[in-house]
Amino acid sequence: MKIKGAVLEEIGRPGPYAETRPITISELELDEPGPGELLVKIEAAGLCHSDLSVVNGNRPRPVPMLLGHESAGRIVEVGAGVTDVERGQRVVMTFLPRCGECEGCATDGKLPCVVGTETNNAGELLGHEMRLHRDGRPVFHHLGVSGFATYAVVNRKSVVPIEDDVPPAIAAVLGCAVLTGGGAVINAGKPKPGDDVIVVGLGGVGVAALLTALSLGNGKVIGVDALPAKLEQASSFGADEVYTPDEAIEKGIKAPVVIEAAGHPRAFETAVRLTGVGGITVTVGLPAPGALAEIEPLGITGEARTITGSYLGSAVPARDIPKYAQLWREGRLPLEHLISSHKPLSQINEAMDELASGRAIRQIIDFPDA
Repeated sequence: MKIKGAVLEEIGRPGPYAETRPITISELELDEPGPGELLVKIEAAGLCHSDLSVVNGNRPRPVPMLLGHESAGRIVEVGAGVTDVERGQRVVMTFLPRCGECEGCATDGKLPCVVGTETNNAGELLGHEMRLHRDGRPVFHHLGVSGFATYAVVNRKSVVPIEDDVPPAIAAVLGCAVLTGGGAVINAGKPKPGDDVIVVGLGGVGVAALLTALSLGNGKVIGVDALPAKLEQASSFGADEVYTPDEAIEKGIKAPVVIEAAGHPRAFETAVRLTGVGGITVTVGLPAPGALAEIEPLGITGEARTITGSYLGSAVPARDIPKYAQLWREGRLPLEHLISSHKPLSQINEAMDELASGRAIRQIIDFPDA
């Protein structure tokens, strides 16, 4: 079938992307779903730094690649062997499928799926298939999803069904921002009753972490970011205190659980310095390859502190997405705060500029005919 999608033609073009236009809106051919796969009509897709990291070259991938990994839609067609979902169901895409059989899948979310990681790096679906073509030549898949398109063929293990009461934009952010930021708090940080939580970096993942920490109703939730506008937003979302990194360090602010969600070495250093005695620093940000940070090992040893990485929020999507959806349904997790604007697919390059500027939390690409 013919579809329309946002194809990254070349990695590493300089910004502003509105001028250099590394992404084209192309007409592509999409194969029918094979065994174990689904055809999904995309309803909404969120722009994430993991998309931008491919565009700017921080996360090299094969090109041409149809971008987008945080999206939601409805099942249109079910491939052979799929019996637990049906046409018409709304699904959330997840960017790291889990085969359920490898060593990574046996760690209850701590480690990523080995097979899923391999196929993501190769630009393939979980079963090593490629279903996208343009002018007879293959186009690579982005993280098993390629959600910046009118339709997508995905492996069944790349989606989680969700109830119809969850709107498409909310469903989309559940698949990456909320899984990653929320999971960094709940699965990796595991704050105890009364524990304060600090979130360093208040983009999409950071705000998701902040909102999740607030939903727990434990101790204070503190936002840290270099941009005053982000601090104002965090305050309006319910953060108990907000600081720039310098202010937080100068005031001696500490917490037993600190989430680093900026993906920058300086943010990581700040998060470590803000971690209290016996506390844990959880880093979910993805810096550029080769980026280095400086920390004082004595403080880690002498204060019995822990530093841990959390990829995709140490999540098991099929387990965790329904939990976050229920928190949203109860009004405890107001994910509407994550959505800073809506854009048409035609403005994808401009949206990447907005993301690179640090001003956006989550921009949503809408597919109005879905």
